[in-house]
Amino acid sequence: VQLQASGGGLVQAGGSLRLSCTTSGRTISSYILMGWFRQAPGKEREFVAAITLSGVTYYADSVKGRFTISRDVAKNAVYLRMNSLKPEDTGVYYCAAASRYRGRHYSTESYDHWGQGTLVTVSS
Repeated sequence: VQLQASGGGLVQAGGSLRLSCTTSGRTISSYILMGWFRQAPGKEREFVAAITLSGVTYYADSVKGRFTISRDVAKNAVYLRMNSLKPEDTGVYYCAAASRYRGRHYSTESYDHWGQGTLVTVSS
């Protein structure tokens, strides 16, 4: 099972990016939960957004109203649309998948598959 994150880059504050996460070996429909996390230099990995198998979405307070998580079953992909980007959104963004429900969608411990990360840099 592999998760591949892509779409990161350098963007000015106020700009937008769309991250993609594709899976190989399994379809996204086989995961009960898929999420995005990010890690800034010198900081711990933090929750950004998640989407359940039934389509329920969750967001960190810091990104609510600016980021949107979605999925395309036909393309076997999960997306993170990021608008109104801020310098504090800078970091490596990781997609993650959970094969079984562990309750806490915001915890890294709830996910058992991780992608390699894609770097997002927001300049001021």
